[in-house]
Amino acid sequence: MPEANHEQHRRGLRSLVREVAGAVDATGLELMGLLRMVANQVESAVDEHLSVDGLSGPRWALLLRLLVEERRSDQEWASPTHLSRSQSVSKNTISALLRGLEDQGLIERTLDPADKRAFRISLTETGRRLLIASAPGHIAFLNDLASPLTIEERTQLIHLLSKLHRSLPPRERWLESDPEHA
Repeated sequence: MPEANHEQHRRGLRSLVREVAGAVDATGLELMGLLRMVANQVESAVDEHLSVDGLSGPRWALLLRLLVEERRSDQEWASPTHLSRSQSVSKNTISALLRGLEDQGLIERTLDPADKRAFRISLTETGRRLLIASAPGHIAFLNDLASPLTIEERTQLIHLLSKLHRSLPPRERWLESDPEHA
């Protein structure tokens, strides 16, 4: 959408929101809408960029999380529950991501000898090599997506988004307060 049309659309939307919301400040609505649009565009661009390696953004991030866990602890594995929490996704989503990575031969899932009901997830050598080989190009790609912002603006945006993230309740608390959407 050309810039003039985009701004005209935003003004019309603001006018409609003021009409519906009355005196309530609607900047939260505008901010959340922009965050969602940016997140969706970035996710599409990242998925397209990573598709040459047969990955998506969430799968790549999961491989990176497994490498971090492997390097920072004395164990070379993580549980699906830990991965679900660290990636801020549901257990169903983490299961689907893990299944896809396992099918690609990038991770392995083994039974925990201490608890036969639990699994240990670890990188395979193939997964480790793919992640390490793709990291410089992928991180450069992400930096390129942020390149319209100056270094100072990126730092400020990171600070502000981190502040907003810390202020939000954990996902579990949303579901407790609204069981219909659990």
